[in-house]
Amino acid sequence: MTNKLKTTLYVGITSDLQARICQHKNHFFKGSFTDEYNLEYCIYYENFFSIQEAILREKQRKKWSRIKKENLINLINPNWIDLWIKIEKW
Repeated sequence: MTNKLKTTLYVGITSDLQARICQHKNHFFKGSFTDEYNLEYCIYYENFFSIQEAILREKQRKKWSRIKKENLINLINPNWIDLWIKIEKW
């Protein structure tokens, strides 16, 4: 997730991507990191078969530098468009 100016990146996991993005967009968790930094745009996501895989990947990516995260995003979404349009139609 990122904000309008794409100055902050957030890495997280969820078992329900649609619901979680709605929560971010509607600032459901007041005072949270995503609320404070207005992280409303989903610019990258991955799917996993198990929660264990997702947790390992999240921990890995949280250690990455911003440049490394940007490079990964750019491979899939070079224009950093909000993928919500695609996700909400699932």
